[in-house]
Amino acid sequence: MPGLKHVVVRRLAGAALAAACSLAGAQEFRSIGDPAVITYDGPSVKAKRLWVLGRGYPVQVTVAIEGWSKVRDATGELSWVENRTLSSARTVLVRAQVASLREQPADGATVVLRVARDVVLDLVEPPSGDWVRVRHRDGVTGFVHVNQVFGL
Repeated sequence: MPGLKHVVVRRLAGAALAAACSLAGAQEFRSIGDPAVITYDGPSVKAKRLWVLGRGYPVQVTVAIEGWSKVRDATGELSWVENRTLSSARTVLVRAQVASLREQPADGATVVLRVARDVVLDLVEPPSGDWVRVRHRDGVTGFVHVNQVFGL
């Protein structure tokens, strides 16, 4: 029969696992708020520098600790950024070679703009079915298919 200490440790471990699983299901997307942000391989400015992300680039927050967030970028790479560099503004990144912004959320709708891969678009409204309404920095607004963008 396990001792009280063993039971407490098992329950705490189970609670931690349950919390981690519930967080893993949640997808919190943010965008880079500063003009240029250095990403690191650990939660410290003394960690190895990995790359630079520009303003508006969407990232998925996978872990948040005091002052730092572990984020996933559009390529699937994980790195750390300082929380102060993140914005609550929602953006998406075009992942298709060319994405068509349409007047209406339908494949047959008129194309109002074609957008190249890796262009950042502002999120205007949350996704509705297979489409999301976005705005290009030039002011053109339209609907893009959700499978053509990262950040949702």
